[in-house]
Amino acid sequence: MEAERNLYQQDYHAWINSQIALLRQGRSQEVDAAALAEELEAMGRRERNELVNRLIILIAHLLKWHYQPAHRTSSWRGSIVEQRVQIRRELRLSPSLKPFFDEAMQLAYLDALHIATKETGLPLNLFPESCPYSQAQALDDDYWPDVSRG
Repeated sequence: MEAERNLYQQDYHAWINSQIALLRQGRSQEVDAAALAEELEAMGRRERNELVNRLIILIAHLLKWHYQPAHRTSSWRGSIVEQRVQIRRELRLSPSLKPFFDEAMQLAYLDALHIATKETGLPLNLFPESCPYSQAQALDDDYWPDVSRG
């Protein structure tokens, strides 16, 4: 067990492969359970963080699209499309993230707002205090916010 702990600290990739081999060989009593549990928890956090990070980019671009219609670019459009595709993929691969989606949007909004204000130069008070887009709007390929339509 000590050898496994040392391997975990010295060569993470080799440690993963050794844990996989032990599990496949049915030698679960030799698995570094504490480190494995720690890594599984970290994997769960990474999945949630990935969703939040993609929402930050999506919401920032939706805000820029919404509040700077004269500056709309194909790059903004491409980013919105790509993030929608990637978010739907994340939700398809990990459906258990769906209940976290609304919270993730709220977590993402403050960072997206920061990006949008810095990139547009528009004042913070021009933007809503909370995310103005619903989950359905965020993921709808046909939804493109417009100041005149809300």
